[in-house]
Amino acid sequence: MSVDIATVRRVARLARIAVADDEAERMTGELNAILGFVEQLGEVDVTGVEPMTSVTPMDMKKRVDAVTDGGKPADIVANAPATDENFFLVPKVIE
Repeated sequence: MSVDIATVRRVARLARIAVADDEAERMTGELNAILGFVEQLGEVDVTGVEPMTSVTPMDMKKRVDAVTDGGKPADIVANAPATDENFFLVPKVIE
């Protein structure tokens, strides 16, 4: 895939970036170089390579996925202007 000046201008418009004509020509070369590098990465054989989360091998920190009320509902609603049995009271907005 190669990028032309029309594509650079379109991407700049979508990103809401002002790009002058001389900058568009320079960006064309830069974007083509980036896309060429990405194509090279696609040619690398990664068969049998495990996905990594870090450069050094380490286990991800995990927590128990348990639903709790936080153990302090009174503290959570303490600053609310109106509450009822640890629930926030809000004005009615639908008729």
